Amino acid sequence: MNIEEFTSSLAEKGISLSDRQLEQFELYYQMLVEWNEKMNLTSITEKKEVYLKHFYDSITAAFYIDFEKITTLCDVGAGAGFPSLPVKICFPHLHVTIVDSLNKRITFLETLSDALQLEHTTFVHDRAETFGQRKDVRESFDLVTARAVARLSVLSELCLPLVKKNGVFAALKAAAADEELKAGQKAIKVLGGELEQVHSFTLPVEESERNIMIIRKTKSTPKKYPRKPGTPNKSPIEG
Repeated sequence: MNIEEFTSSLAEKGISLSDRQLEQFELYYQMLVEWNEKMNLTSITEKKEVYLKHFYDSITAAFYIDFEKITTLCDVGAGAGFPSLPVKICFPHLHVTIVDSLNKRITFLETLSDALQLEHTTFVHDRAETFGQRKDVRESFDLVTARAVARLSVLSELCLPLVKKNGVFAALKAAAADEELKAGQKAIKVLGGELEQVHSFTLPVEESERNIMIIRKTKSTPKKYPRKPGTPNKSPIEG
């Protein structure tokens, strides 16, 4: 996906990018490739691929979620900033918090955010399990996102405790959504969520399958969740 295709594909979905926003995406790409030589951020480095599989793929969340109505967004395990930072470039009013367990990635994200002159961005070096037990952030976000971090039963325990009541958890997934959903139903319910919708579509150009699961927080999450670091992965809430 070249820059013209990127711009026109988003415009078709009602997202118009200014010259400044396109400059930010270009600088994002350059810094991603540059830092990737020093540390492992992504295996995708070809420009057309980055624009399609990282930038455009991240922004697909905005095709199904009205970001104009959202103020606070927490991105769990964002890695090199996906999906939250491409979304933040498109919707500058968002207050974005990224939690990642690797300090080197946090350093990259802080440097990137400064270079792109992004405001209202916070980067936290922490495990999602301990972050979700912090009283100052627990059940405080309008939207929590995660992209390809873990299977849904695990992800729900990492993300739903951070979502405020009536807020949304959005899981961005590749294929095999049906199997994950079956296995994750119990966790979603136990943690106070309710599956609202699954949006399935294909990425342009390469036609690969994508799924965005929208889970609404209907009840408070029981205090014992998330459990200790590593526990959700070792013994997920499934049944």
